Amino acid sequence: IPNAVVPTKFTPDPSKRDKNRVTVVVVSRLVYRKGVDLLVGIIPQICKAFPQVDFLIGGDGNKKLSLEEMVERERLQDRVEFLGFVPHRFVRDTLVRGHVFLNCSLTESFCIAILEASSAGLVVVSTNVGGVPEVLPPDMIHLADPDVDSLVKELSHAVSEKFENVDPFKFHQRVREMYSWERVAKETTLVYDEVLNKPRLTFLQRLARYKTVGGVAGYVVCILAITLHFVVSLVEWWQPRDLIDVVPDICHRQNEEKQKDICYSND
Repeated sequence: IPNAVVPTKFTPDPSKRDKNRVTVVVVSRLVYRKGVDLLVGIIPQICKAFPQVDFLIGGDGNKKLSLEEMVERERLQDRVEFLGFVPHRFVRDTLVRGHVFLNCSLTESFCIAILEASSAGLVVVSTNVGGVPEVLPPDMIHLADPDVDSLVKELSHAVSEKFENVDPFKFHQRVREMYSWERVAKETTLVYDEVLNKPRLTFLQRLARYKTVGGVAGYVVCILAITLHFVVSLVEWWQPRDLIDVVPDICHRQNEEKQKDICYSND
């Protein structure tokens, strides 16, 4: 089950882009895990190869100094803009200024940032790590290995695109259809229903599964499970379940009362 995005908070606005330049946006914590060291190597090469490309960097962290030193060293002050920390409510305003979103993360489970960028109409270039390859269709993202050469290659392809042929509103609509909270909620409910409808494993069946953890580890887990089982049994003997108050399902009761009111009104 994926994460979701609120698409209404990340709507495209092509009028905010510089029509004479190509802007690459980076919005991230500026730390090692986010691949800032890779970014230090990427920016000078892209700026040298593409005079029309600028970088817009939002975020803060202990690696920001490395970026600032690189900009000073390469004399790219007019090509790289630092925004500092960007509150989430202003991320959309930053994204819509760009054409391409760059993610250099070294590890990533899902990366909600690339969803937000796509929803805002940007082409995405990202490292091919973790769950990132499963997030967007191939025509909406350029995937690269987590090294400078591969990222420079894919970013070069992205900034060379004819952006007038890329419809940001179509990107937005596709993200809206794939990652709405309504769809994710339905998928979550289906999974819970499937689990609840499965027969409950007996204690011996659970022990058999615990043993599959590994040779020594399996026996250790089984001993812990048996110990916990006896502790729970002792607690249940001391405080039986029948004596525990159950919280009433208020929502369910309210829904029933509403249904009764509807029936009475119809009568």
